[in-house]
Amino acid sequence: MHIPPDWGIFFCLIVSFLVFWFIFDWLFFGPFLKMLGDRERKLTDLSTRAEQLLKEEKAAERERASQLAALSRETLAARDAERRRAETESALLIEESKAEAHSALERVKAGIEKDLQAAERELQQFSQALAIELAGRVLGRSVNGVAHKPIDD
Repeated sequence: MHIPPDWGIFFCLIVSFLVFWFIFDWLFFGPFLKMLGDRERKLTDLSTRAEQLLKEEKAAERERASQLAALSRETLAARDAERRRAETESALLIEESKAEAHSALERVKAGIEKDLQAAERELQQFSQALAIELAGRVLGRSVNGVAHKPIDD
């Protein structure tokens, strides 16, 4: 038994299939495929942007590290320069202090020497006066015009 195809129904099925296909394509498939494409494009854009941001972050990190190293070098150089300046200044102050101390010591030595010479002169004058007085007392007469009373035994 052979059933011949009904070309009217077949044609009606094809037409209704195409109509439904275009309607579903217009209402569902098109917007869904567009949404999937937009999502894929957004994900690709986000991935590209994330890679770009990672590269920028690495570059910024390298730049920050180089700036930090340069700042560290500058700080160390400034600290060394300041230390050298302070050492030079302290050496100068020490030398000035030594010179002042030496000068003061020389002044004190000169003062002591002068006082010693004055004391020696006074002692010599005193000893001469004492010798003259003792000689006058022992002799019982004036020596060099100085009158003394004789010593009684």
